[in-house]
Amino acid sequence: MLRSPLTQLLLALALSLIAAVTLPMSGAAAATFRFANQGDALSMDPHSLNESLQLSVTANIYEPLVGRGKKLELIPLRATSWQATAATVWRFNLRRGVTFHDGTPFTADDVIFSYHRAQGDGSDVKTYVQEISEIRKIDEHTIDIVTRAPFPILPDVISLWYIMSKSWCERNKATVPVDRRKGIENTASFEANGTGPFRLRAREPSVKTTLVRNLNYWDKTIPTNIEEAIFTPIGNASTRVAALLSGEIDMMEPVPVQDIPRLASAPGLKVLQAPELRTIFLGMDQKRDELLYSNVKGKNPFKDKRVRQAFYQAIDVNAIQKVVMRGAATPSALMIAPGIKGFAEDLNKRLPFDPEASKKLLTDAGYPEGFEVGMNCPNDRYVADEEICKAVVAMLARVGVNVNLAAETKGTYFPKILRRDTSFYMLGWTPGTYDAHNPLNALMSTPDDKSGRGQFNLGAYSNPKVDALTVQIASETEPAKRMALIHEAMQIHEDDIGHIPLHQQALAWAMKSNVDTVQMADNFMFLKWTVVK
Repeated sequence: MLRSPLTQLLLALALSLIAAVTLPMSGAAAATFRFANQGDALSMDPHSLNESLQLSVTANIYEPLVGRGKKLELIPLRATSWQATAATVWRFNLRRGVTFHDGTPFTADDVIFSYHRAQGDGSDVKTYVQEISEIRKIDEHTIDIVTRAPFPILPDVISLWYIMSKSWCERNKATVPVDRRKGIENTASFEANGTGPFRLRAREPSVKTTLVRNLNYWDKTIPTNIEEAIFTPIGNASTRVAALLSGEIDMMEPVPVQDIPRLASAPGLKVLQAPELRTIFLGMDQKRDELLYSNVKGKNPFKDKRVRQAFYQAIDVNAIQKVVMRGAATPSALMIAPGIKGFAEDLNKRLPFDPEASKKLLTDAGYPEGFEVGMNCPNDRYVADEEICKAVVAMLARVGVNVNLAAETKGTYFPKILRRDTSFYMLGWTPGTYDAHNPLNALMSTPDDKSGRGQFNLGAYSNPKVDALTVQIASETEPAKRMALIHEAMQIHEDDIGHIPLHQQALAWAMKSNVDTVQMADNFMFLKWTVVK
């Protein structure tokens, strides 16, 4: 039943009053927590953008069947248990007594609806459900997930597939995901109805997003004492630092690399630093017969491996690490970080930085004077992202390549590159499954819009052998054989120079000394584990 605006307002006020007098589980006084990032979550729709900041923010509102614990281990959330009952069938027992924020009960119908929604047009999370052929409802709290082939990592893969309310989406005409590529919005862009520990109170895009404690949350043991959380995007690094120093906010990330020592030593503040599982890399359009943004007409230079290798060897990643990142990065030759299942140290050996070799490769490929190409880069998504791109531009200029850099906010950057409207681009990737199959499937497989494979292979790198190996890896159950298959696929991609890996960036969060939180290696921040003393 639809509620009138007045009824909704009275309900919200009543819940706020209840929250104000309810003691938090941690025993500490109820608190308002203000945190900031350089960018905004672009939508409240959990199926609209497969980007870690957005998924991190919405993870406080929505939940998957299987989630991650403080050490990235699998933990039960919407499902209490799961097991493979046949080669291609997984039985999930759903948590009973759980309600969405609007009071409607969570059932198997919501899971089935969320599967079809995540699989549909406009979804940016197809990669998490693409191996599922159907979901069978056994009863209100039991389902069987049937996969297209044996898929031993299914629980890992669905940990970023969030469950939505079927009735709420139908009532609010939000049965299909917000399509960021086409600029299409719906109610799920600005409103939310999950089962998570926090409810969405107000959404002001590019200004602030306000969450409040869900008093009916099923897990009464979470330690947070946060009653209200206000998330603010502050794009300017100096402004973000000043806001923390002045006490305007309680926490911020990322910390500009040059400000880490200053904030770490400031009275009343602390900095949490750790390696991140995200790999920053460059991609190139390898599909079009003529690049969209280049002075080369009638052919595509990036289809020639010699050109891709010339770009690779013209980039001095050690200089980027030292000068741009100030040491807060680990150069990489692989598209995955140490800590991701399938990482192989013997493959993590970069081609040498060699501008002369780069010039010769360009000459051999037919570009003795170099050429001109456009490059797309965000300026508010990754650590020092625009500065890295500017460094790459300068390095390529030394070998005769004139790069026209377009650096822009992620709000316009992601819709553009997700349409593959790019010739040369930067992207960062954290495998949501913490397994090499994820980047092989999403970044290195030939794009197939129907299945979702290669959904984020924006330059359309393609090697049939990598495709075949990725399919084998998905269903292989013998660990040693599976690792050998991953190694082979990674070796082929590396030899092809399918992408140009740069580095794994380091995490740096700064906060007031009275804030305790859990810094996850995937850069997710959960309010349920955050306490303000």
